[in-house]
Amino acid sequence: MEFNENKTIYLQIADRICDQILAGEFGEGNRIPSVREVAAALEVNPNTVVRSFDFLQNNGIIFNKRGMGYFVAEGAADKIRGIRKEIFVKESLPQLFVEMQKLGLTIDDVVSNYNAFISNENKL
Repeated sequence: MEFNENKTIYLQIADRICDQILAGEFGEGNRIPSVREVAAALEVNPNTVVRSFDFLQNNGIIFNKRGMGYFVAEGAADKIRGIRKEIFVKESLPQLFVEMQKLGLTIDDVVSNYNAFISNENKL
């Protein structure tokens, strides 16, 4: 995994695990790789992975079964989507609106491009 300099590594690892949950790689109630496994695979310090897991656990996305490892919490995918939607609406959309205004793009332009994107996605 290549890390982005603009975001802390532990949050990038948490995002990756969330992406895997959303993609169905880790289903509700299923065990996720251990701290050591993730640290070895990503070539990072295990303490960094512990921070990622703590973050995910504090947000109700994973839970720890003592002596057994970490597991995906019930409703984790919905929680992830909710968190990401909130971030998107608060951070990304305002930036998008500013850029649209600068470029003279309308919401109809966006809808048209979105529909074309969705149409192309369905052809893959």
